[in-house]
Amino acid sequence: MEKGKIGVLLSGRGSNFKAIFEKVKSGEIKAEIVVVISDNADAQGLEFAKENGIETVSLDIKSFPSRKDYDRKIIDILKGKAVDLVLLAGYMKIVGEEFVSSFKNRIMNIHPALLPSFPGLHAQRKALKYGVRYSGCTVHFVDEKMDHGPIILQAVVPVYQDDTEESLSERILREEHRIYPEAVRLFFEGKLEIRGRRVFIKQE
Repeated sequence: MEKGKIGVLLSGRGSNFKAIFEKVKSGEIKAEIVVVISDNADAQGLEFAKENGIETVSLDIKSFPSRKDYDRKIIDILKGKAVDLVLLAGYMKIVGEEFVSSFKNRIMNIHPALLPSFPGLHAQRKALKYGVRYSGCTVHFVDEKMDHGPIILQAVVPVYQDDTEESLSERILREEHRIYPEAVRLFFEGKLEIRGRRVFIKQE
């Protein structure tokens, strides 16, 4: 049986990409990462991909006439690689409607909060400022709105009274590295079913 194909979009260190790569390498995820694309030529995640023999593409959004042209270039690359699942792993750009419709229910993102609470940037800072007792992370399918699509998995992390943004982020990140690969595994095993806004996980 042919392995599924993953395309990764990232902007920075790509720690979630690395966590998923390890599960792919071990065979726990029945797929292969065929391309890693970044809007940042200096992204550490690109270096890691190169070191591990994965094709990389760096695209400067400023060199495209419009945002749509930039998105279309990425769509073309992913389709050219026959990608089954697109993973946003610390990708600091919002994907456009054409992008979403080109890979409907086949784009995943990880967010460092329990959505729908604290969407957007600086989620951990917002959680601390609000005074919540628990935060966490969410893996979801991507739709046309930011941090909004159907939720696949969530992990809960306690917020301690002496937490800083850094200490809370670190605790959440450990859970991100656990649940993001798990969501990808479930996808390639055909265990995820979307009904409206809800994602049902078929029994193991």
